[in-house]
Amino acid sequence: MAALPDLPPSDAQPPVTGRRGSARLRLAVPARFVSVYSTQDCLLLDVSRTGARLALGVPLAVGQSGFIALGRFEVFGTIIRLERESGGGVNAMVFDDPLPKADVLEIRRFAEQFETREQASVIEAARRWVTGRL
Repeated sequence: MAALPDLPPSDAQPPVTGRRGSARLRLAVPARFVSVYSTQDCLLLDVSRTGARLALGVPLAVGQSGFIALGRFEVFGTIIRLERESGGGVNAMVFDDPLPKADVLEIRRFAEQFETREQASVIEAARRWVTGRL
């Protein structure tokens, strides 16, 4: 009788297939990219444990290193891809060290709070305009 194959432990991670090993959290929050060459505002389009995509007015060259500053986070990495678009471009960045899952969740909370603050700000500006309290 043939032996049955060993089963993986129940807490084992499934094998990674394709290009992405970590789930991507889609965002659209302002951040800053800081390098030895420049500091510029950017839009953090998405983030995972291993990298992020940034929209920049002046896209970065492949191979450039620096960090993303977002709230209390400073995440270091290297630009690995550039997609030029009219008015700027989108860079993909791989992080030097993977982010802990807790940090990715905190970035999500930061983004949700940002959206709430932005909506409240727009409503308050409209209220001031309607009531003549500019």
